[in-house]
Amino acid sequence: MAGAGEMVVPANVMDFTRTAGGRKIMLMLGAAAVIAVMAAVWLWGQQPAYRVLFANFSDRDGGAIVAELEKMNIPYKYAEGGGALLVPADRVHDARLKLAAQGLPKGGNVGFELMENQKLGASQFLEQVNFQRAMEGELARSIESLSAVQAARVHLAMPKDSIFVSEQKQPTASVLLNLHPGRVLDAQQVSAIVHLVASSVPELSPKNVTIVDQNGNLLSDTTRTASANGMDPSQIKYVQDYQQNVAKRIESIISPIVGAENVRAEATADMDFSRSEQAVESYKPNQTPDAMAIRSQQTSESQNGSASPSGVPGALTNQPPAPATAPITVPGQKTPAAAVPAAPTTNTHKDSTVNYEVDKTIQYVQKAGGGLKRLSVAVVVNYRKTVDKAGKVVMKPLSPAEITQITNLVKEAMGYNQERGDTLNVVNSSFASQPAEIIPDVPLWKQPQTLDLAMQTGKYLLMAVALLLLYLRMLKPMLKKISEAPALPAPGHDAHLHHGGGDMMALPGQRNYQENLARAQKLANEDPRVVANIVKTWVGSHE
Repeated sequence: MAGAGEMVVPANVMDFTRTAGGRKIMLMLGAAAVIAVMAAVWLWGQQPAYRVLFANFSDRDGGAIVAELEKMNIPYKYAEGGGALLVPADRVHDARLKLAAQGLPKGGNVGFELMENQKLGASQFLEQVNFQRAMEGELARSIESLSAVQAARVHLAMPKDSIFVSEQKQPTASVLLNLHPGRVLDAQQVSAIVHLVASSVPELSPKNVTIVDQNGNLLSDTTRTASANGMDPSQIKYVQDYQQNVAKRIESIISPIVGAENVRAEATADMDFSRSEQAVESYKPNQTPDAMAIRSQQTSESQNGSASPSGVPGALTNQPPAPATAPITVPGQKTPAAAVPAAPTTNTHKDSTVNYEVDKTIQYVQKAGGGLKRLSVAVVVNYRKTVDKAGKVVMKPLSPAEITQITNLVKEAMGYNQERGDTLNVVNSSFASQPAEIIPDVPLWKQPQTLDLAMQTGKYLLMAVALLLLYLRMLKPMLKKISEAPALPAPGHDAHLHHGGGDMMALPGQRNYQENLARAQKLANEDPRVVANIVKTWVGSHE
């Protein structure tokens, strides 16, 4: 009886494996297994390299992307605990374009496509909720398109419309931003997001929009926009931009003369951001009447007195006038003078009034903020590099004429105004030379291209060595044994087998184990050569 831990092999199976046909079948099965292993090694060597298709996607997008990849018969696998989806490197761009045509990935936010799958019989409340969700998703997508924003969530509080003015409420919005590591939003960008949200929702005021980042910082707090000196961030940025613009203009006009790395300029601007309004009404002195415009003119004339005697006319006045006769004068005779009637007495009075336009000027002046009060500029110019007769580089200062020329150019570039109190200081000095940073060359064995090539070469080399070992050590001997015919025993050996060992060859099928063992020991003691030849034959048949 066999022990509990021993495996019992049927006698017919052992007899089958000892026969020539059985050995050949076993060798063929072993060769097939070796060929299968070699094919697996070859397929492993031909496996394509995988690259990242998408990373950090939502579960909803991941399921949709995997379904589309299966439809397109594109192999895929996961990496980084399911956070990245890998596809073969030669199909990455093709897969991305085809998935983009399907609108994938959607980014985890549901937009107005939610309204496309409306169910029949949906209530008005459900439609309003879906519309609000769609608005929130679309706004989140728009905010995520900013370079500094990694993810965004938008919450809208839209009250119901009321017919009573006293019961109407303004909508509000809350935005949660998840910024990229190392990125921040300045005041202008925050204001842009606030106005973007406020302009997308009816009746939403910018003051009702709240923006918070992933660290819990309130970004839309307008009470802290002004700094300690009373200037808001936009005014500070305006001053900085103006100063940088002045310094850039100076360096751009001096660089062609002394070299790009031989001039440094800095500007300090004193800006006046106060706003004032002024109304002026002025009158100029009277000009000559010819140059003045007449507004109105009035003339009056009056006469007093009688031109002839007064009384009741008589008969003489009713008679026609007598013909005129000239008096006869004798030379030397004095003619009496005719009587001259007395001149009538008349009083005439004339009045003339002329009104001229008054030269009056009314002027309203509104002065905007951001005016320049004073500008200070400092310019440092490096010494000029010259080469002496020995070929050595020598640094020499600029001549006074060159300094004057540079000073005049700087004044024109900065807009120098002495009455305004501008100051300019141009200094010619030697720059402190900084040692050039020596970047060591990357060894050939550390370059990414070399590492990639070495990995590919090692992969194929390992595959070739494995296939060669499998062929030489296992497949080739098996094929050789399968192709060779079974060797016949020698005549002397055959006689011995039939004479003394025939009973032993028949023992496994006729006698029990103890009897066979006793006969084998007896045969070994009587004729050791026969036993040795039998064992040698068995060993040679199983090679």
